[in-house]
Amino acid sequence: MPEKNPANRPSGAPEGDRGYNSGMAVFSYVIGGIVVWSLIGWGLDNLLKTRWLVLVGALVGIAGGIYLTMKHGLLTHRKSSGEPQGSGDDAETERR
Repeated sequence: MPEKNPANRPSGAPEGDRGYNSGMAVFSYVIGGIVVWSLIGWGLDNLLKTRWLVLVGALVGIAGGIYLTMKHGLLTHRKSSGEPQGSGDDAETERR
């Protein structure tokens, strides 16, 4: 049986890293959107002497992060050719 060794893998992302990378991208889009738009709301609150634009900015940041996530197709799970086709229980019993 061949060893799972980085030298034997083809160039590109190693096995299992696609899910992690997608998760980190989703996390950064949503958190980044919240931070950036909250800061914009905070700045507008200081200029306009209001107190509610920070919340609006945070909500806009969440919506923008989710929009970018969906636009880049990071919310869908794509099966690779190595994964079994079918439900998890059936595939598990077929392997045994």
